[in-house]
Amino acid sequence: MTYIGDLRVKGSVCQRFSSESPNLKPTNKCASHRHTLARAPNMMHRALISRSARLVQQATTDGSLLARNAPAVSCSHRPASSVTIPPPACMLRPLEVPVRYLFGPGPSNVPPRVLAAGGRPIIGHLHAEMYEVMNDIKKGIQYAFQTQNNMTLAMSGSGHAAMECAVFNTVEPGESVLVAINGIWGERVAEIADRMGAKVHTIVKTPGELFSNQEIEQALAKHKPVLFFLTHGESSAGLAHPVDGFGDLCRKHNCLFLVDSVASLGAAPLLMDQQKIDILYTGSQKALNAPPGTAPISFNERACEKMFNRKTKPISYMLDMTHLSNYWGNDGKPARMYHHTGPVSGFFALRESLAILAEKGLESSWQQHREVAEYLWKGLEDLGLKLFIKDKELRLPSVTTIAIPEGYDWREMLAYIMKHHQMEMTGGLGPSMGMVIRVGLMGYNCNKPNADMALNALASALRNCRKSKA
Repeated sequence: MTYIGDLRVKGSVCQRFSSESPNLKPTNKCASHRHTLARAPNMMHRALISRSARLVQQATTDGSLLARNAPAVSCSHRPASSVTIPPPACMLRPLEVPVRYLFGPGPSNVPPRVLAAGGRPIIGHLHAEMYEVMNDIKKGIQYAFQTQNNMTLAMSGSGHAAMECAVFNTVEPGESVLVAINGIWGERVAEIADRMGAKVHTIVKTPGELFSNQEIEQALAKHKPVLFFLTHGESSAGLAHPVDGFGDLCRKHNCLFLVDSVASLGAAPLLMDQQKIDILYTGSQKALNAPPGTAPISFNERACEKMFNRKTKPISYMLDMTHLSNYWGNDGKPARMYHHTGPVSGFFALRESLAILAEKGLESSWQQHREVAEYLWKGLEDLGLKLFIKDKELRLPSVTTIAIPEGYDWREMLAYIMKHHQMEMTGGLGPSMGMVIRVGLMGYNCNKPNADMALNALASALRNCRKSKA
């Protein structure tokens, strides 16, 4: 290695040019470069001696260099560094991220077009151009939700942020809430409502089971809740729960109808206005195919009436719809005021994912997810695997649940698939833990070649993982 001033040279200039440009041949000039580099150490040594001699002569003639250039500072009086923790070694290495097939319940792989949108230059979160992007997002959500609700926006956060926003803004401490639990998401909403002081009532079924309209009406009449929660796409069980008729029941009993569609939006039919859903939310990272971190949500007029006529303020400032409605330009005021710094890159990506859905068309998206899911279901049955949701019409097209095959350790199977196929599949979650293996093919991942890859990985795991004799 040769150093010339601040230049570090490895090998010769001739070698570098010939390696970068194979068609260029060494010339006499290259040979001259080699001769110069060979002499470089002696030349640099002589240059340093000459420069030192000049500095000594200058110091003798003009006085002390220290006095000339700066006050002298004794080494013993130099302030000690206040930095006592060194840079972590991990931060001195470049970021490395593996390439994997995300065939679990989400997030799913993101298409290049959405990744490119998220990589666009940052602009200010209060710039006019950013407001235009937010307006586009609002229109895209209205299409995806099939709603004309003005109070439509995207939360700065995951689906949990939208979940908490819905509960915190429409329920006050001491009010009654009814939660249908047949998987993990009902459990989460019940805990959120309990934490903010609501009187929580639950109707509970085993994962994958349905609630009848009669059961819901009886619970509404008994508990008189201000809010009723149901999960449309229960990803922990692989169930697409029917919602028809529940909106009418809620209106009959003066109750708001809140629906979670994080795992189902874009993959299974859902019509907010027609099905009389008062509050609907979803996440960005599943069938919408944007990165995690933004969560579309919409409130109808019934919900807004309850939300904006509270006696108490919502317990979260960040999720307070009084401020968020202004930030998104939904409150009719001429100016948008600062509330928080929104995820600019996340909003770019969400806008692009909603644009892809609009170009494709909702009905085409629903049809594609259904066709690929049915193809996957047949392949799983051909492998001898049993589907957890027996009724085809109730299966969630985006997330398929497989009953854990008898005699196999599901953790070993999933670890094998990750190691040998670089593919994510997952086990159950919450009450479905230890009951199912979950395979998700949604959005960008929703195609038959990917279904074949998933089937091949599962077949490989069945052949190579240990099976107990019991």
